[in-house]
Amino acid sequence: MTAAITTLRTTLATALVDNSLWQTFAFPPATVLANSVIVSPDDPYLTPNNNSRNSISPTANFKIIMTVPLFDNEGNLNGIEETVVAVFNLLAASSLVYNVGSVSAPSVLNAASGDLLSCEMSVSILTSWS
Repeated sequence: MTAAITTLRTTLATALVDNSLWQTFAFPPATVLANSVIVSPDDPYLTPNNNSRNSISPTANFKIIMTVPLFDNEGNLNGIEETVVAVFNLLAASSLVYNVGSVSAPSVLNAASGDLLSCEMSVSILTSWS
């Protein structure tokens, strides 16, 4: 079971790679950096659907955390908005079947690397394993 979820999380992160704009992590990094896109488990992480009893088809819920440097109000807001649009475009171009639940309002994230502007996007993906 763990391998299927890990593969799905890694596949989602791979779909969001844009090395010219940000670093992409398939896990919560020890230090959150500016210009990052992070795929992290959301709550609830898995919602099972085992009505058929032959296989389990859970919905896996992730949050995509996007960060940009905290400069000034307009620069930060423009940067996070560009990142959100770019992440949407990469999701649309991927072969994943997903549902975007919501995107949070930008907020200040006090990280060890410094203050960042961040947004979270909720994404659900139906998966299966036997």
